[in-house]
Amino acid sequence: MAMGGRVRLAVFVAVLVLICAFAEANPRTIALKRRPVSLQGVRSAAARAVHRARVLQGGNGVGEGDAVSLNNYMDAQYYGEIGIGSPAQEFTVIFDTGSSNLWVPSAKCYLSLACYFHHRYKSSKSTTYKEDGTSFAIQYGTGSMEGFLSQDDVTLGDLTVKGQVFAEATKEPGITFVAAKFDGILGLGFKEISVNRVTPVWYNMLDQKLVNEPVFSFWLNRDTSDESSGGELVLGGVDPKHFKGEHVYTPVTRKGYWQFDLGDVTIDGRTTGFCANGCSAIADSGTSLLAGPSGIVAEINQAIGATGVVSNECKMVVKQYGDQIVQLLLEQMNPGKVCTSLGLCQFAAEELSEPGIASVVDKDEALLKGNDPGCSVCEMAVVWAQNQLRQNRTKEQIDAYLNQLCERLPSPNGESTVDCNSLSSMPKVAFTIAGKTFELAPEEYILKIGDGAEAQCISGFLGLDVPPPAGPLWILGDVFMGVYHTVFDFGNTRLGFAEAA
Repeated sequence: MAMGGRVRLAVFVAVLVLICAFAEANPRTIALKRRPVSLQGVRSAAARAVHRARVLQGGNGVGEGDAVSLNNYMDAQYYGEIGIGSPAQEFTVIFDTGSSNLWVPSAKCYLSLACYFHHRYKSSKSTTYKEDGTSFAIQYGTGSMEGFLSQDDVTLGDLTVKGQVFAEATKEPGITFVAAKFDGILGLGFKEISVNRVTPVWYNMLDQKLVNEPVFSFWLNRDTSDESSGGELVLGGVDPKHFKGEHVYTPVTRKGYWQFDLGDVTIDGRTTGFCANGCSAIADSGTSLLAGPSGIVAEINQAIGATGVVSNECKMVVKQYGDQIVQLLLEQMNPGKVCTSLGLCQFAAEELSEPGIASVVDKDEALLKGNDPGCSVCEMAVVWAQNQLRQNRTKEQIDAYLNQLCERLPSPNGESTVDCNSLSSMPKVAFTIAGKTFELAPEEYILKIGDGAEAQCISGFLGLDVPPPAGPLWILGDVFMGVYHTVFDFGNTRLGFAEAA
């Protein structure tokens, strides 16, 4: 070969090597689609959050046959496309950091109407299918999604995960799933909460060295005027176009969900008290809301003028015991002992690091078992009164304020409405993560349904009570992740947050 030919060949090979190296290092991007907010979506997100709180309270995570409700996902906002099999059969899935399994409807689903309205996996059409056959079930409120495990290649963008075990759903009870915009769910949580202990897609992606970095990140586009993009899921890294400044990182404190420590929650810079000694939180791409202790949510609702459900029990406790609560606090009694001393709580409150607050709105859904609802109300009232005493309020002012907060307790369905014309006068709500403050403006935490004169505005905050040691707990869903670009750093077991761009 002539010298010139060898030089050209060497240059060609070098360029090819560079291209391959870039392709291997370059993160893969999955486009997300977004659907409009709906009232049913808010209620579905609320039910989903309650379920996840139950799992966290229960111990180490999801056990056999225990995972999130199928119909609770019906109005999830963000979803994308994957392929299963060879040639790839397309499916729309929710990319969910709050679960760890992949499942889609099966062609062998004959008796559930919902299956006929969605794409169904046909193993006979795939040359890479391998039989498994292990039975599989996801339990939820009114029944279960049932099916069996199979094995096939899964395609995400231009990545192909070989031999992924997933579930084929053969039974989907009820009619609610008929209208769902997605076919299935792809979980991005830790393997600790994987039903049947199936190895999650993300783990296999790393084992097969399909991405260069053990990191994935979400950019959720909240610009409603941009209908062309719902956001992006980046596998193997981050896209610098979608965030400003540097990420603030915090360690994962418990594998299962992406759980971390959360500091104080403030309203226009003023502490709400309930998380002053710390709370737990999870970053959850599978729900839309911000769920947290009912006491804080009631304070936020009062500050933003949200209309919730009047709790007669709350008002009764305030009327009968409000003055005594204030007096005991003025006498410097330990706040954890106030409600026990009044005979409203039967357990040793002083053993808790802070009052264990249970729901007074929906007693059937209360997560704190065996506790009198009056005790729950009393403990909320103690924290509310503490906050008012710090501001040197009189007893009369505190009594009036406690009654106002009783009226602002969140509704059992999860939604509390606000005046769409009052956003400019609403406060900023901030979360403290790793010592840094992450603010949400009213237009960011208020969910707007519809347009024009018929538009309805709903508080993005849901009251949810989980007692220690799992709680107090916050679930930071799309409302938070849409404002703050979120990095799920699997390799370093940490989460990163930066202002979304």
